Amino acid sequence: MNVVTVLNVILLICASLLCLAIIYYLYKITKSFEEIKNNVNRLAADLKPLIESTTELSEKLSDITSEARGQMQVTRDMVLNVKHRVDTILGFEERLRRGIEEPVLGIVRNVSAIVNGLNAFWNTYKKH
Repeated sequence: MNVVTVLNVILLICASLLCLAIIYYLYKITKSFEEIKNNVNRLAADLKPLIESTTELSEKLSDITSEARGQMQVTRDMVLNVKHRVDTILGFEERLRRGIEEPVLGIVRNVSAIVNGLNAFWNTYKKH
């Protein structure tokens, strides 16, 4: 046996050990990928109900929001209706007050003038 043959044998043994190491690590890598795949599948199975409940919650929130908008619109319409009626009543009161105030003030002025005239007449009559 010469040195080249011994080196070839050592090289072949190293290559065989390297192939065995590669096979072992490929097996470990494959096993790790299978574990990752199983974890992802379990995660997907766990997320599916969560996504469904989130979708259902989103739909319910959308319905509640729509109902709230409707109720807000009804409330806004009621407030505007009450405001319109109050404005109408205040306008009527203002017109009524102006309609009564003018004639009453005229009568009061006339009565006041008559009373002043009678007082002046009476005072003049007492002096003579």
